[in-house]
Amino acid sequence: MIPAAFDYVRVESVDDAIAKLSSNEDAKLLAGGHSLLPAMKLRLARPSVLIDIGRLQDLSYVREDGDRIAIGALTRHHDVATSEALRSGCPIVADAASSIGDPQVRHVGTIGGSVAHGDPAGDMPSVLLALEATMVARGPNGEREIPATGFFTSLFETALEPNEVLTEIRVPKATEGWSFLKFRRRAIDWALVGVAAIRSNGGARIGLTNMGLTPLRATGVEEALSGGADPASAAERADEGTAPPSDAFGSDEYRRHLVKVLVRRALEEAMA
Repeated sequence: MIPAAFDYVRVESVDDAIAKLSSNEDAKLLAGGHSLLPAMKLRLARPSVLIDIGRLQDLSYVREDGDRIAIGALTRHHDVATSEALRSGCPIVADAASSIGDPQVRHVGTIGGSVAHGDPAGDMPSVLLALEATMVARGPNGEREIPATGFFTSLFETALEPNEVLTEIRVPKATEGWSFLKFRRRAIDWALVGVAAIRSNGGARIGLTNMGLTPLRATGVEEALSGGADPASAAERADEGTAPPSDAFGSDEYRRHLVKVLVRRALEEAMA
């Protein structure tokens, strides 16, 4: 497929990107392009202007910040996966990044682009939900923090304003009791179902991939665990409040069964 016609501009700063977003409501930011460009080829996205922010080096970093780790939005998946700060301080993020797509994708795609795209089949959003991470956005009125629990609003939609740029993702240090599992047909495919589990206060926080219009928290499982249920019993509630897709790769019934299996395994691993 061929995308609709568009203009292209490259910016040299976040402020420049904000100004161009503010002057054109149909503009889209281009980082690695692995989420946006396929949508444009299918004409699911038809921006009139692409604003290339891919060379803003000041948004590519991983650094410790007290009890949190700050990740620049333009940090490539490969750099997230191999970051010593994340591997030692929040290994679930590094682990999830290491299994995104293939090496070519990981060397070009960015964590911020993946998150801002708001795809419920993406790996990182469910991890950030389980971690209760914070997104940092900058717009004409300055900088604001958005909790991951309120960031993903609908299918391919987030809490970012049209003239805001996602600049940073802040994750808490979490080194004990975690698991990230996903089921996919091939290594490079999107997950049919994915599960991120973080042990917390005797229970766990669980994020689900591809089980609804947005990444979701498995609140039924979390409630069961806080009530003293074992992982196997709690996992039976994994599909509560979900609306998984039904497509050529798997029915909603299949995904509902699969998520219970993966949640049980993730909980057993996180709590071991």
